[in-house]
Amino acid sequence: MLRGDVYLASDATLTAERKRARELLHRINNQPPRECSCPDEVLVHELLPNATPPLWLRPPFYCDYGYNLHIGKDVFINFNCVFLDCAPITIGPHTQFGPNGQIYTASHPLSAARRRDAHELALAISIGADCWIGGSAVLCPGVTIGNRCVIGAGAVVTKDIPDDSVAVGNPARVIRDLTALNEQNGRPKVDAS
Repeated sequence: MLRGDVYLASDATLTAERKRARELLHRINNQPPRECSCPDEVLVHELLPNATPPLWLRPPFYCDYGYNLHIGKDVFINFNCVFLDCAPITIGPHTQFGPNGQIYTASHPLSAARRRDAHELALAISIGADCWIGGSAVLCPGVTIGNRCVIGAGAVVTKDIPDDSVAVGNPARVIRDLTALNEQNGRPKVDAS
């Protein structure tokens, strides 16, 4: 699954791991409101052990496994985001997600017979540092979004987006290069965390 090979989602180990994630998500998503509007950090760390604090997460939030999310520091995830992490999802530091953001690593074979037999596959997704992913944007399996990108609300990203780009539409296409603007305003250095 993690290599992008075809696999059976009904595998007992994978089923148990998804059940564990759903139980943690239920606890996180049903906590009483807190002043900071972020859920209990201990529960979030248990679900997302590869997230670097601080992480700003507004429930409800949904994912398949949690451990396949590699999140840099100071990432903000707004309400009702769904990250299907059957393959690794890497999110660079200082990236922000609008509400209803969707990241789908999960895919299915084109063959109806293979789909009927419950075969699946997943392709990793990578998002650079200092990105802004607009509300209801959808990132499809296997895409890479460069550093300092803006993905417009409702965009459906089906192909890689280079650094310093604004991409909008369905399918998303680059409509603006932000290199000069980012250089003029002191392009932030990408840090590794």
